[in-house]
Amino acid sequence: MSDLVTKLSYLAAAFDVERKLVEGGALIGRDTESLCPVKHSFGDGCYVREWNSPAHVFGVSKVHKIAHPYFILRGEVSVMTDEGVVRLKAPHYGITPAGTKRVLYTHSPTTWVTVHVTKETDLDAIEAEIICSDVDELELTDAQLEELKA
Repeated sequence: MSDLVTKLSYLAAAFDVERKLVEGGALIGRDTESLCPVKHSFGDGCYVREWNSPAHVFGVSKVHKIAHPYFILRGEVSVMTDEGVVRLKAPHYGITPAGTKRVLYTHSPTTWVTVHVTKETDLDAIEAEIICSDVDELELTDAQLEELKA
């Protein structure tokens, strides 16, 4: 099986895990501000999203259209990936490839920051620009396909 097929199969599995977490009551919603507050900041040409979570929370990201950096500033999390579950501890940073959807569990209070290149400052416009709600919406460029194959 090719790496691309593996990654796309993982995305389908991540959506399935998200659905099961919601149905089972373990995940109330992706944007539950009272449980996991989000801070939004803007720089010249960038949007910074800071997600803060208490310990013992399941989180599921949306599918990202565009590669971007992320930083774990505080905490320890287990993250389901197409290569299995990895445990990450702050301080940590990496690059989120296009087409990524994360399922994670916080072992301790966690601060996870992402940075997105955009000139937008309206959160709805940013969401439309950088994420998609379903694997079928993911329109990959040749460069992004190469990133998925890597």
